[in-house]
Formats: sequence, structure tokens, C-alpha cells
Amino acid sequence: MSHICHFKVRGNHIDIYQHVNNAMYLTYMEDARWEMFEDTGGLAWMTENKYGFVVVNINISFKAAAYMSDRIEVRSTFEPIVEGKRSGILHQSIYRGDTELASADIVYVCIDLTKERSLPFEGELLEKLNDWYQRYQQV
Repeated sequence: MSHICHFKVRGNHIDIYQHVNNAMYLTYMEDARWEMFEDTGGLAWMTENKYGFVVVNINISFKAAAYMSDRIEVRSTFEPIVEGKRSGILHQSIYRGDTELASADIVYVCIDLTKERSLPFEGELLEKLNDWYQRYQQV
């Protein structure tokens, strides 16, 4: 099941061509990630443990335009978490109804904020990531 975050396209989201600017799609996806981590309690847990969830690569495909006043949603799912690895993949897609507007593969790492180094997926961090995967896995 996906985590779903809803948005309404506003005037400041569109460009001179009267559709959503490409950079705004990334903002929708980022806002959806923040909401997902707030909803799961992950943001509080990571902050308490001085961990960060950091995007290191985004590969995005644009498929259709969104326009002023469209109601859109961002769907987010995790790929399986691999013990011992230091990076994972989160898929995000933007839809207007049944029409997919954009999709992205986001490569992320979790870092120790005090040492500014990536962490291997093990121990309590692995458990948390697996909880998120179980909740928002790709079907």
C-alpha cells in the first residue's frame, strides 16, 4: 500500500506555459516524504536518535502536465530494505485521478547527524526501515 499525500495546484505552482513547473513536482514529492515520516512517527524517532533521511539521487520521468486547480496526489512506496546496505530506494508517483503525471526513483541514505556519515541498515534503524517498508511497500 502506498502512502498518499494530496495537493491542489495553486497559481504559484505554474509557469509561463500555464502548467506545473517541473521543479514543483520535486517539491510535491519532498512535501509528501515529510508528511509520510510525520505520519509514521519516523521524523520524531530519527530526530531523537540524531539520524537524517537524505536523498542522494532522484531519477524523475514527466508523463503529463498538471494545471491550475487540479487535485493531485503523491503516492510513495519503499523497495525492500537490505540488511547491511547503506542506501535504499523509495518510489514516488504523482497522479491526477487515474492519470500518472510523473514518477521518480529516489535513492536515500540514513546518516548519523553528529558524524555526518551514512549508516548501514542494521539494528534498530533496520527495524524502523522495515516497519516503513511493511507499511508502504510496493504491491
